[in-house]
Amino acid sequence: MVTAAAKFERLTLEVRPPVARIALTNPPLNVIDIAMMEELASTLAMIEVHAEISTIVIRGAGKCFSAGVDVAAHTPDKVAFMLDKFHALIRALIATKKVTIAAVHGHCFGGGAELAMVCDMAYTTGDAKWGFPEIQLGCFPPVAVTALSVLVGQKRATEVVLTGRTLNGAEAAAMGLATQTVATGQLANIVDETTAKLSTLSPAALALTKKAIYAWDASHFDKGLAREPDWKGR
Repeated sequence: MVTAAAKFERLTLEVRPPVARIALTNPPLNVIDIAMMEELASTLAMIEVHAEISTIVIRGAGKCFSAGVDVAAHTPDKVAFMLDKFHALIRALIATKKVTIAAVHGHCFGGGAELAMVCDMAYTTGDAKWGFPEIQLGCFPPVAVTALSVLVGQKRATEVVLTGRTLNGAEAAAMGLATQTVATGQLANIVDETTAKLSTLSPAALALTKKAIYAWDASHFDKGLAREPDWKGR
């Protein structure tokens, strides 16, 4: 049985079936380091085996969702290990039978934006800041270049990734990167309304429908990430 409230080093977990709520807690900007990747992956695995949980909500504690993956993990001696951990986490999010919801406020950049975009739904405040600034550091966001065009179209995805520009939450929702934009004070409410609606539905039906929706994406995603060795060596 999943503990009703659990505390980790880089996240908190609160479970009130059928909803599990994960908060990223690495202040001040909830940077995603390897410890957070490992805790998120193990938490998802723990939740996955519990049929009484049908929905997972992921948010950032404090003033933002996440400013992205730890820059310190991008050094030549660490980047391959970091990418393996991060991609394993993304694959776990995509593969889970649970409905995943990202609640985004504040900064949502790089790996943080990739984490949010692969969730089944992503609600964002209008003043949130989204972006994939990796190009400004001489690299590219592997998950975004693989999956973003499916969400927003190839031309929009190309422009966003190649320029590395920042989008506000309203623009992110308008182009399909997020599900819906809401006023800052309404983010928790819209997430609660959605989880309440999902709670009335069959977990088995939700899982089956989700599997059908993403049936073709798994192989596409793996092929995209298979290009990663070319980037690692540059």
